[in-house]
Amino acid sequence: MSYRSILVHLDTSTHARARLEFALQLAHRFHARLTGVFSAYVPDSQALFIMAGTASYYAEHERQRKDKCDELKRLFHAELARLEVDGQWIAAEGYPNESMPPYARLADLVVASQTDLDDPESFVAEQFIENLIMAAGRPVLVMPSSGTFADCGKQVLIAWDGSREATRALHDAMPFLSDAANVTLLTVNADRDEPTGRRIPGADIAVTLARHGVKVEVREVNVERYAPVGEVLLSQAADLGCDLVVMGAYAHTRLRELVMGGATRTLLRSMTVPVLYSH
Repeated sequence: MSYRSILVHLDTSTHARARLEFALQLAHRFHARLTGVFSAYVPDSQALFIMAGTASYYAEHERQRKDKCDELKRLFHAELARLEVDGQWIAAEGYPNESMPPYARLADLVVASQTDLDDPESFVAEQFIENLIMAAGRPVLVMPSSGTFADCGKQVLIAWDGSREATRALHDAMPFLSDAANVTLLTVNADRDEPTGRRIPGADIAVTLARHGVKVEVREVNVERYAPVGEVLLSQAADLGCDLVVMGAYAHTRLRELVMGGATRTLLRSMTVPVLYSH
């Protein structure tokens, strides 16, 4: 099993080039076709009152967006030729939360970036990454907004809780797992007081992975009942020297995660290594 098609989201942010390079390396590594989709923030022409200078603001914003799109398109094709990677360029029209998911559904893997609060251009749409993860129907590999990750996926941490989302993430990540030097499957509070059969022991899913030729170390961590699981995952990833975290996204409802917090939101906010999410 391998990724045969990879899609990378590109925009006007300062991280777009690094994201493209990251996706190119993955496409070269997996012998995959790479699709670059440019989809950036477009100001809503109905959001501002009519006032002096409004028309020129929209015209200037559109010009700058087009210039950045053209610049990235040239770089994209040049890098495809340099690495001998097959691919295509798409300039998506419309609101990114609506225009991106249909393209993402055609890929085996989607590459995107964490929102950088220090870069206004990294804002594409309201909760863009969260929406992409929920709507794509494909695994979304999210890069942190800082750091370099040339060799992503050699030291992998799987966040395992037996949920549907975690199961899908594990299988969606199989090309990485098959190629990894070390894979650690982490359970947090696996022996807590729950109905019998609710949680699948880590050892059982490790056997499933072994049938695919993936050697797994099962690691169990017990923390206080209400300790933030996301922070535990980040801590364990750092301690183990991991360069990729694999996890299911939004095993609880988005409303519950918004109100009470959750591992998905914690890692989206504070990730230090790339995270492969599946929902």
